[in-house]
Amino acid sequence: QVQLVESGGGLVQPGGSLRLSCEASEFNSARYAMAWFRQAPGKEREWVSCISARDDPADYTASVKGRFTISRDKTKNTVTLEMNMLTPEDTAVYYCATDLVDHCGKMFHYWGQGTQVTVSS
Repeated sequence: QVQLVESGGGLVQPGGSLRLSCEASEFNSARYAMAWFRQAPGKEREWVSCISARDDPADYTASVKGRFTISRDKTKNTVTLEMNMLTPEDTAVYYCATDLVDHCGKMFHYWGQGTQVTVSS
């Protein structure tokens, strides 16, 4: 059974940094595209970033480009999202997702439970 478990969320001041992790179980995440989404209160879920299992460059939504970095730790079967220069607009529940395909598509059927990120002074 595919499992995704996010961690690393918390409260951070504007301008600060957080590192989110998504630990995969029951499958080798390095073989598949992995994505991060977020959902802020009262808003629809938003795609944030995706890393494919091919040689494609990682992709980011415009609002986080240059501040967020997605990467893999194949030894730990995890995908991380390094978030820098955080603003209150980044406050959301962050979700890890996959569709068990090697490229970044639009449909994701497997989701983690989410981790809360709050950016506030």
